Amino acid sequence: MILRTFGWSFAVTGLGLATAYYFWGWTGFAVVAILSILEISLSFDNAVVNAGILKKMNAFWQRIFLTIGILIAVFGMRLVFPVAIVAVTAGVGPVEAVRLALNEPDTYQEMVTDAHPSIAAFGGMFLLMIFLNFIFAERHVTWLGWLERPLAKLGKIDSFAVGVALAALLTSATVFAGQAYQHGGTYADKTSTVLVAGLAGVLTHLLVGGLSGYFENRLEEDDERAAEAEEAARRAGREPSTVGLAGKAAFFLFLYLEVLDASFSFDGVIGAFAITNHIFWMALGLGIGAMYVRSLTIYLVREGTLDEYRYLEHGAHYAIGALSIMLLVSIRYHIPEVITGTLGVGLIAAAFWSSVRHNRVDREAAAAGGGGSGGEDRPAVPERV
Repeated sequence: MILRTFGWSFAVTGLGLATAYYFWGWTGFAVVAILSILEISLSFDNAVVNAGILKKMNAFWQRIFLTIGILIAVFGMRLVFPVAIVAVTAGVGPVEAVRLALNEPDTYQEMVTDAHPSIAAFGGMFLLMIFLNFIFAERHVTWLGWLERPLAKLGKIDSFAVGVALAALLTSATVFAGQAYQHGGTYADKTSTVLVAGLAGVLTHLLVGGLSGYFENRLEEDDERAAEAEEAARRAGREPSTVGLAGKAAFFLFLYLEVLDASFSFDGVIGAFAITNHIFWMALGLGIGAMYVRSLTIYLVREGTLDEYRYLEHGAHYAIGALSIMLLVSIRYHIPEVITGTLGVGLIAAAFWSSVRHNRVDREAAAAGGGGSGGEDRPAVPERV
């Protein structure tokens, strides 16, 4: 099972490290290895959240996520995205941006650093919307019930999550964007840039999440009528087909996953510049890490880990909330990558430990004839993206 799920990741690791050593020696080998570890540590929560969405897809779309999706993740976000940032923010063509990346890496790094406020605002607001939609939703299974139950009541207010997100954006633009961190330790006023990029992040989440939710609802309605439709089709001498509808729903879920991965990758791409400004070392290292995140996502789905460890998804969403706040704060203040990675992994580890403890209590109660620990063990209310 491990080899089948992580086989491609192992192969890409070997090929990537061998390529780095062949062209750049032990220095390139070491930097690529460090970057891959950085990406995995920063994106572990991404894998947990992805698994919660991916388990709704069939095997075909899971393969699409692991093949085409990884091409988008590696080449799109880890190679093309940094170049595109420079091209857009500096007003140069993509060819010139690639030339800067290859021949003037210091200038290239400065341009990416200057673009950080807009990147952080977009990614931070997109991730914040994911966290708020989770924390304001009512569910039977709660991890921190003293916090989640009152917030779920507030979530019944129409558009409450959007209002909180916009308030956070205004606060960020007011408090942090007036003196946004730039290269060389200088500061610049990026208020309007942060506002526009943050609004784009919120709108992107509303659009992609709304479309995927719409088609999910359509699928659920179709499933409820599946038995009647099948019987009617047999009477008419034909077989019913829901492939088109399923395809639309899966496509928008896939699109949502790609946007989600892009938002998660922002901190990894920016953090990589703290280690190197060599564009190909970054692409190799972050690409290897992205492969493991993809494989881990598939592993969590196939093993049913999210069902077995009930609080993992909670911990991942809290990690998303923490990351979104750190991205917004990083508009002005540099936050070391070790803090970002450690906090996310720590929250997920705490959720895992709570799940193990809860499962142990359940087993002890069942052995004693108690039948479990009660209401908190009911399956979670199905959630829309």
